[in-house]
Amino acid sequence: MRLKQMISSLMVGAAAVMAFSSAATAADMTGAGATFPYPIYAKWAETYKASTGNGLNYQSVGSGAGIKQIKAKTVDFGASDMPLAAEELDKEGLTQFPAIMGGVVTVVNIDGVNPGQLKLTGPVVADIYLGKITKWNDQAITALNPGVKLPADEITVVHRADGSGTSFLFTDFLSKTNAEFKTKIGASTAVKWIVGVGGKGNEGVAANVQRIKGSIGYVEWAYAKKNKMTHTQLKNKDGNFLQPDDEFFKAAASNAEWTKTPGFGVVLTDQAGKNSWPITGVSFILMHKVQADAAKGKEVVKFFDWAFKNGGAAATELDYVPLPANVVKLVQDSWKANLKDAAGKAIY
Repeated sequence: MRLKQMISSLMVGAAAVMAFSSAATAADMTGAGATFPYPIYAKWAETYKASTGNGLNYQSVGSGAGIKQIKAKTVDFGASDMPLAAEELDKEGLTQFPAIMGGVVTVVNIDGVNPGQLKLTGPVVADIYLGKITKWNDQAITALNPGVKLPADEITVVHRADGSGTSFLFTDFLSKTNAEFKTKIGASTAVKWIVGVGGKGNEGVAANVQRIKGSIGYVEWAYAKKNKMTHTQLKNKDGNFLQPDDEFFKAAASNAEWTKTPGFGVVLTDQAGKNSWPITGVSFILMHKVQADAAKGKEVVKFFDWAFKNGGAAATELDYVPLPANVVKLVQDSWKANLKDAAGKAIY
């Protein structure tokens, strides 16, 4: 009986690490990486399996871990919110393409402050994360928020503890708007934070902010909405304070020059435009150019092709931005050019 209990416990633990597709089989596609797009990938996977019978086991482990796993060839695809440079893609024999767009937002837990009420700027948020602004009634914050009663509470900074594309987008924005932040912390999926407590994944950051009074953190917009968190307004490059909205995410992406950037490596933070949300991001898929298991490679491409054609409404419902039709065409062309089986035959 004790042995049966141990086996049962191990089976439960193994199931818990699966992001979705609890009935995963050897024939299922496997992916790992960014937590930023997890809600929409989960929704797409559920609908795709109902439609085709083919499953997807996606581990929401952060962009850094996803990059490591695809390089090690332990998954069929990796997912990252930080695009890899062309040199690294070539070195690792990888190709990358965008799959979905969305926004990162700052969230707070301050008594008496309602969602969307507090106004913040990149330089001020950067100074909070540098440990220079430590109380909510600091003059730098109150000056932006006349009429908002802010307490003298200590600010608890919450950041990602794992390698994260969401962190890349957040730190890239802060680096573009605050020179000291760029020098002392910089922009990357994993940085050396000066202050604060860490949380694993968007889920961990959201949980910490909800738990800790006086805290501030950053999460993907879908997580903020799903968990009814108190988001803030942010000031964009044109000087406008905006509420997060998919129309503003689209505005930030409207001038992206996809064809001029190798590997589609567009970064959409701090984009010009009166309606551009300042921390807009693209989530990318990484695959090996030579597919040792051509059947799996074909299935991954079929899945994302299906998602581009059928998943737009679900993406919008979850506050993501589907790729524009012209970008989808560019992605499909990249599949034809870059993804081959071991014999050199195109898999798409």
